[in-house]
Amino acid sequence: MKYISTRGQAPELTFEQAMLTGLAVDGGLYVPATWPQLDKGQIAALAGKTYEETAFIVMKPFIGDTFPDDEFRAIIARAYAGFDHVARVPLVQIGANDFLLELHHGPTLAFKDVAMQLIGQMFEAALKRAGKRVTIVGATSGDTGSAAIEAFKGLDAVDVIILYPHGRVSEVQRRQMTTPDESNVHAVAMDGDFDDCQARLKDMFNDSDFREAVKLAGVNSINWARVLAQVVYYFTSAVALGAPHRKVSFTVPTGNFGDIFAAYVAKRMGLPIDRLVIATNQNDILHRTLTSGQHTKQGVTPSISPSMDIQVSSNFERLLFDLYHREGAAVAQLMAELGQGGFSLSQGARDALALEFDSGKCSEAETSATIKRMVKQTGQVLCPHSAVAVKVAQEQRGNPATPMIALATAHAAKFPDAVEAACGIRPDLPAHMADLFERPERVTRCTNDLSALESLIHEKIAR
Repeated sequence: MKYISTRGQAPELTFEQAMLTGLAVDGGLYVPATWPQLDKGQIAALAGKTYEETAFIVMKPFIGDTFPDDEFRAIIARAYAGFDHVARVPLVQIGANDFLLELHHGPTLAFKDVAMQLIGQMFEAALKRAGKRVTIVGATSGDTGSAAIEAFKGLDAVDVIILYPHGRVSEVQRRQMTTPDESNVHAVAMDGDFDDCQARLKDMFNDSDFREAVKLAGVNSINWARVLAQVVYYFTSAVALGAPHRKVSFTVPTGNFGDIFAAYVAKRMGLPIDRLVIATNQNDILHRTLTSGQHTKQGVTPSISPSMDIQVSSNFERLLFDLYHREGAAVAQLMAELGQGGFSLSQGARDALALEFDSGKCSEAETSATIKRMVKQTGQVLCPHSAVAVKVAQEQRGNPATPMIALATAHAAKFPDAVEAACGIRPDLPAHMADLFERPERVTRCTNDLSALESLIHEKIAR
C-alpha cells in the first residue's frame, strides 16, 4: 500500500513513512493510493470476533508489511489492554432503533484514546527498530492532547509537546495534559484559539530546517494512522447491529472532520452505511458547507462542547481530494483560497458531497436540553459533544427501520460544569483519576508566535 498527498506534489510513501511523517512536504495530507475492499463475506465473518481481532483484519490491508502479523497483533493487544470495558467500544440502546457508541472507555475518557493508544505502540516499535528518535508536536482542542500525552509518556523514542489554546479547554482536559510528570511530555498553553494552535503546527511542518533539526512528527488527526485506527469501530458497531445484511447510519459530532472521515473510509471499504450525518455545534462551518456549498471561516465562538470549537477542519481536505477526483492541484488551490478566508465548492463536488453526507447543528441551549432529556428518558449522562450527536441524530433520523448510531465521544466527567448546569448531576471521575485535582501541574505559557514556539521546543527536547 502506497500513500499519496492530497496536494499531489509530495513523494509516495509507505504506511510507516506516512505515519512517522504526518504532514506531507507539500502541505497536504496523506491518503491511500487506493481504497482496500472487504466483501460481504469478509464483513459478515467479523461477527463474534473481539475488537482486537477486528482491528487486525480491518487495518492490515493499509499497513502492508510495516509490522509482521504477530507483532501487529501484539501492538493491538497492548493498545487496548487499558480500556475499562471488555467490548472496548460498547453499544448502548437509547431508543427503539437508536444507539450510542461509547468511545470513552480508554485511559483519558475520550474517543482519541482509541487511536492514540495504538499509535503510541506503533511509533515506539517502528522507531526502536530503526534506532531513531522523533519530536511529536500536536495541537489540541482538548482531547487529542491528553490522549497523546497518555499514550507516549515515558516512551524512549519520542518527545511530545502539546499546544492547547489557553483558557479554552475544560479544567479536566487541561489537568490531564499538565499533571503527568514524565520528562518526555510537555504541555504548552498558547495564546489564541485551536485554529491558531493548528496553524502554528502546520507552520512548523512547513519550516524544513526546523522540521529536520528536531525530527518533527505529528499525531493530530492529520496523521493517517489516527484516521485508520478510528475506522475499526464503525465496523464493529455496524456488524453488531446486523451488517452487512442490513445498513446502518451514523451521526458523528465533529469539528476537525477526522472521526467522520473514518466512517467515510469504512464505507469506501464496503461497509453498508446508509447515512453519514455531520453534527456540529455553533461553530458550524461543516454544516454551512453542506447546506450552502460555501466553506468560509467566520471565527470561533467558545462553547460548552470545546473540542468542536474549530473553523479549519483539517481532514476535510482528505474528502475534497476524492470530491475533486483526486486532482492535487485543485485541492491545493482550494486550500490557498481557504487561507484567504474560504472557497466555494464546484457544483460537481457539492453534488458528490450531498450524496455521501447529511448534517445538522446544535445550539448551546439545545445541547443542554438534550443532556437533561437523556437523563430523564434513559438515565444516560452525556457529555456536551455526545449530546450534540444525539440531538442531530434524532432530527436526521431517516428510515426508522435503519439503526442510527450516535457517537458518544467523551465521558461526561470531562465536562462536569456544563453537565451539572444542564441536568443537576455532577459526574464523578473514575477511580484512576479521582485525585486529578490534587496533582501538581506543569505547563508553559507561550505567545502565538512561530519563532517563540520553535525556540521553546528546542529548549524542551534538549537533553
